[in-house]
Amino acid sequence: MRLVVAIMQEEDADPLLDDLMNAGYRATIISTTGGFLREGNATVLVGVERDKVPDVMQIIQNNCAARKQYVTPLPPIMEPGEFYVPQPVEVQVGGATVFVLVVDEFKRL
Repeated sequence: MRLVVAIMQEEDADPLLDDLMNAGYRATIISTTGGFLREGNATVLVGVERDKVPDVMQIIQNNCAARKQYVTPLPPIMEPGEFYVPQPVEVQVGGATVFVLVVDEFKRL
């Protein structure tokens, strides 16, 4: 048995859950916050047999595409009288960070 832990942008979570459910997998979603952009993330937990991990990984890959987004960085600490005009910066967002963990014991109660 394996536990697939996938961390993604919040907007990718609902379509992913729909596809996982349609494929017959049960999943749990936890709302989380990302450290870099401080935006909403979702962590999806899926328990599957070892031979089903590639199928789950493919579903995650199909739903969590990386894309570019413009963000305005926080202004630096400035001295009084200095003027700072923030310029948007292009960053890559989306995709998923996935961990596959070995589960010693699983029980559904």
